[in-house]
Amino acid sequence: MSLTVCLLQAIPREARNYELGEVKYYVVMVWSAIIWQCFFLGAIGVIFCASSLLSGIIITVLLPATEILAVIFFQEKFQVEKGVALGLSLWGFVSYFYGEMKENKKRKLAAPETLMAPSNNPVGNV
Repeated sequence: MSLTVCLLQAIPREARNYELGEVKYYVVMVWSAIIWQCFFLGAIGVIFCASSLLSGIIITVLLPATEILAVIFFQEKFQVEKGVALGLSLWGFVSYFYGEMKENKKRKLAAPETLMAPSNNPVGNV
C-alpha cells in the first residue's frame, strides 16, 4: 500500500475520533495549512528582502514564542527547558539587532557625504 492510500485512510479515521467533532478537525487542518503557508512565504520574503540570517533569527524567536502561547492557551507547564530556550533565542535576537545597529552607525560615520544639494550661488556652481 502506498503512503497516499494510507494517509487517505488515516485522515478520516482521525477526524471521526477527534474530540471536538469531524467538522472542526477539518477546519483545524485547513487553517493549519494556511498559517504554515503564510509563515513560510514570510520567511522566504525576509530572505529575499533582507538576509537568510535574519530569517533564521526570526524563526528562532518564533519557536519559543509558540511555547509561550501553548502555556497561555493550552495551560501547559512552563518548564526550565522552555525558559532556557526562550532566553537563548531572545539573547540571539537582541544581539543580532544590536550588531546591525552598530554596523549601520559605523557605515554612516565612515561614508562621506556624496550627495550635496546644488547651490543657487552662481559663484559656487563654477
